[in-house]
Amino acid sequence: MKKRFLATLLTATMSIAMLAGCGASGAASTSTAAANSSTETTQASGETKAAAEVENLGDFTMIVGHAQPEGNPRFVSMEKFASDVEEKTGGHVKVTVYGNGQLGTEKEMLEQVVQGTVQGMRGGQFDFSPRLLMFTAPFLTQNRAQVTALLQSDLAKSVCAEAEESTGTVIINLCDAGGYRQFSNNNHPIKTPDDLKGLKMRTNGMKTIDLTFQEMGASTVSVPYADLYMGLKTGVADGQENPWVNVVGMKFYEVQKYFTAVNYQFHPDPFYVNASWWNSLPEEYRNIISECATEMGEYNDQLIDENSEAAKQEIIASGAEVYDPTEDELQAFKTAAEPVYKKMISEGICTQEEMDQMLEIVANAK
Repeated sequence: MKKRFLATLLTATMSIAMLAGCGASGAASTSTAAANSSTETTQASGETKAAAEVENLGDFTMIVGHAQPEGNPRFVSMEKFASDVEEKTGGHVKVTVYGNGQLGTEKEMLEQVVQGTVQGMRGGQFDFSPRLLMFTAPFLTQNRAQVTALLQSDLAKSVCAEAEESTGTVIINLCDAGGYRQFSNNNHPIKTPDDLKGLKMRTNGMKTIDLTFQEMGASTVSVPYADLYMGLKTGVADGQENPWVNVVGMKFYEVQKYFTAVNYQFHPDPFYVNASWWNSLPEEYRNIISECATEMGEYNDQLIDENSEAAKQEIIASGAEVYDPTEDELQAFKTAAEPVYKKMISEGICTQEEMDQMLEIVANAK
């Protein structure tokens, strides 16, 4: 069904939007009016020329998928991206966004991007770019300024640049996938690392999540994001970890009793685009899309910051229990996770030099 839908989608005929230039008219009776008229004519002439140049660049279709539901910061910011690109290209780059996993799981969507079946996807899927995992070291950052400094660093740009050679994709933006991630489960409150012992915790297959839970005595089970609600409801997993906005968006609080505000990790949110399609675009369109992607990422992070506390309060209002650890309790979680750093290096997720770079970036962030 999905394949037939996608095939139909990809063969649909896209309409061409035309731009019309406008010029200034009217004679001026004074030197000031003449100057104003001249300025308006010059600006209008420039706009007409720019419009004509854009119109002659051709028409392109960009299909993008992601897994988040309506109302989630990723969903909202992607709608802004689509609107901005169409406006700034005069409708000559038509962006269609399919959220809520309509095109498959995150891994399936990324495979489609690599194959060129769709042009782009956004999501914390690192199977094809495992080096991005270095930014998910537990308790690496404490605030938005540190997260932004990491994601905009030369180190992050270097890691993103590796994607084209290794996967045939271009990462055109790297923002926050949802905010700091929290623990939850159905068995009992998690107030110390020992409370995780014996629990079966869901992961998305990311090595740093597995390592963190295992250091605290939990076992892990990989469950796709779209299947997580039912996996928690049926006991496939006792618990999970996600940001507050994701918990509310997917209604995980309906199938989880106990939450802990541990803020242990954030995930980068790469925007993957098929490299062949990207390189086929005129440079002007690549510049416009890159600019829109940057604005999208900034808007996404702003939405996360504005909505995280409200989402947390919604979870509390639902009747679920949310525990805020004391400073000493939080330090116990950080101490328990410290061995993950050495394992990340030994398993090739990053080098010691890169780990030191990240710690330095975080320490200097303002």
